Amino acid sequence: MIKIIEKILAPTGEEIIKDSLCLPYDQRKRGRFKTQTISGQEVGIMIDRGEVMRGNTLMRCDAGDVYKIIAADEVVTTATTDDATLFARGCYHLGNRHVSLQVGDGWLRYQNDYVLDDMLIQLGLKVIHEPAPFEPENGAYGDHGGHSHGDDDYVHPDVDGEAGAKPHSHSHDHEH
Repeated sequence: MIKIIEKILAPTGEEIIKDSLCLPYDQRKRGRFKTQTISGQEVGIMIDRGEVMRGNTLMRCDAGDVYKIIAADEVVTTATTDDATLFARGCYHLGNRHVSLQVGDGWLRYQNDYVLDDMLIQLGLKVIHEPAPFEPENGAYGDHGGHSHGDDDYVHPDVDGEAGAKPHSHSHDHEH
């Protein structure tokens, strides 16, 4: 079995691609799993957790061969509007629910969820279901699963707005 072990972080453009893997987003965000290349070769993905394999990413196997990741079409929800304020409201409400979200010019896309569809329709966005590659935003903290807010020494004001609360840590992990 071929073992894919790392992303090629700085492709030179001279890499010779041996084969490709066409994967939906839910597989491309996993670090350890078995699948097949487009030509049918069995492959084991063994990369660091939290790394997302984006479409067109080049990967290297333990033998040195290069494989290209293709973002598979999957049925997703695409919501559109010409109203910038309404668009921002839709993004806000989805982000508030920690929904993985792909944002384009006047459209946003997420994995199908009828509750989210209904919410956006009620807000006034047009919602369709279509096959498309899903490439959500990395988020403010990149491709990793946990993060630190970086304000471990920040002194929060008390309820009257006066500084005085003891410093406390905001470091915690959660999925995106």
